[in-house]
Amino acid sequence: MQPTPEEARRDRAGDSQWSRPECQAWTGTLLLGTCLLYCTRSSMPICTVSMSQDFGWNKKEAGIVLSSFFWGYCLTQVVGGHLGDRIGGEKVILLSASAWGSITAVTPLLAQLSSAHLAFMTFSRILMGLLQGVYFPALTSLLSQKVRDSERAFTYSTVGAGSQFGTLLTGAVGSLLLEWYGWQSVFYFSGGLTLLWVWYVYRYLLSGKDLVLALGVLAQGLPVSRHSRVPWRRLFRKPAVWAAVISQLSAACSFFVLISWLPTFFKETFPEAKGWIFNVVPWLVAIPASLFSGFLSDRLINQGEPRGGDRGWGPHLDSPHFQGARCSSPGGAASAHGELGQGRFFPGSASSLKGGVRLW
Repeated sequence: MQPTPEEARRDRAGDSQWSRPECQAWTGTLLLGTCLLYCTRSSMPICTVSMSQDFGWNKKEAGIVLSSFFWGYCLTQVVGGHLGDRIGGEKVILLSASAWGSITAVTPLLAQLSSAHLAFMTFSRILMGLLQGVYFPALTSLLSQKVRDSERAFTYSTVGAGSQFGTLLTGAVGSLLLEWYGWQSVFYFSGGLTLLWVWYVYRYLLSGKDLVLALGVLAQGLPVSRHSRVPWRRLFRKPAVWAAVISQLSAACSFFVLISWLPTFFKETFPEAKGWIFNVVPWLVAIPASLFSGFLSDRLINQGEPRGGDRGWGPHLDSPHFQGARCSSPGGAASAHGELGQGRFFPGSASSLKGGVRLW
């Protein structure tokens, strides 16, 4: 008896999935990678007050530098997912991490290149946003293809907990470095650790040949098939999509305001307080929240909770903003994306992904 196309697809996906030792190695590595992503991302907010004093920035100019990251960040979400499907999410992550790690490490040098330090810092932050914007979509593509359905959400939540660990690490160690050695040391610390992580992944988890082939594919361009389109109309008719969008919008508005401005607020309101305390305490509760969301989501799926009736969809958006489209109801999507203690949204939504995630 010939297998059905769906069974054949599942068999091919199973052959390409990680073994348990591989999954454990990659989960730990990606957890550290996410940690370093947020180490570098939160370095600027930690240092903003000191840099403003050195360069004479007012609140408006400091706000321009902090917000410019998101000007770039919002532009590469879909691109990151498509690249992940095209050349492999792990390669996209490695290439982008090598770039934003280098930019972070040389940020103090860029600030001293000329008197136009505001322009240089703004440009570097936009570039950082462009490069880091591909991380979570590429991570989604990678884990949706390599991790079993029954383990996917917990794997996501474990990797996603790195965002809180990274914020805590920069808040604790970065605050001490800032106090002892100046703001430049914070960028050297986070950028240097990222480059060490890139070297480790390249040396022990990826082959140089695969990376060269990926670069070759990028050099040749990324053609889009004319016969495969994103079903935008069907997508935006799903109530769960709008529940996910609204919940993510609400969470992001609060989360990124807090991560960008809390260090400045506490520094100016409580100038005599220890920086490592107020840069660490607000994020402690987010780690168990992130892990619990993945555990709960996996448990519901293993008990037979439906993940949505639209299994026939071939193309899907790989941007994390739309992963909740596969939840069974608006309430389910909102709860999957809920953020206790500002835990990041994507771990709970990972459980709703079915196999490979395709953009085009």
